[in-house]
Amino acid sequence: MILGKKNKRFWNFKSLDEKMGELTLYGEISNETWWGDEVTPKEFKSDLDNLGEIDTLNIYINSPGGDVFAGQTIYSILKRHKAHKNVYIDGLAASIASVIAMAGNTIFMPKNSMMMIHNPWTIGMGNADEFRKLAEDLDKIRESLIAAYENHSALTRDEIIEIMDAETWLTASECEEYGFCDVVEEEKTLAASIDKDVLARYKNTPKELIEIENDLEVRKQALLKQKLLIELEL
Repeated sequence: MILGKKNKRFWNFKSLDEKMGELTLYGEISNETWWGDEVTPKEFKSDLDNLGEIDTLNIYINSPGGDVFAGQTIYSILKRHKAHKNVYIDGLAASIASVIAMAGNTIFMPKNSMMMIHNPWTIGMGNADEFRKLAEDLDKIRESLIAAYENHSALTRDEIIEIMDAETWLTASECEEYGFCDVVEEEKTLAASIDKDVLARYKNTPKELIEIENDLEVRKQALLKQKLLIELEL
């Protein structure tokens, strides 16, 4: 059990007024695992509670996924909250980020956004007994993910398992068809917040998505260079 461990904060809560709050989840879901971490989940819940008695929580997600234990905890905390939760996929909700999205009452996706669903996986070391235990744990985690998808989608359990097994990348229209989102919006300009190295972990990452991230990174560097030149001239 890890006590007093300090993880990098990857979430941002904001109070809009007495009845409405905002949560932004951009980038990787946790730089460290929440397994055995009793501190960070309490910080997340405390930040949510500090919004007060809100009626609406707007959640903005653009994430390639991350730690499954962090994602499961966030999903559970948000799911229990009594506010109406509007989830907006601002680009990508992949892996455990797609599970967090399922905590929403209403899920919005621009036409050019995507969602990726797959089986949990990990890297381990140890003897045969330890690997068997690891496989059993992954099966249990998989069941919890299936339950989250079932709770919001129109798909059967077998259909969900099929797309998880295939590491499926879904367009907004496909998500609407399957019940993973409720409203498809017009295309929006996507923000650069996804590490290409994280996307490279997945076997079926669309080439177009990597190209978009490369283009956004090039434009970001050009803007930084332009800003530096202006500052030097001043």
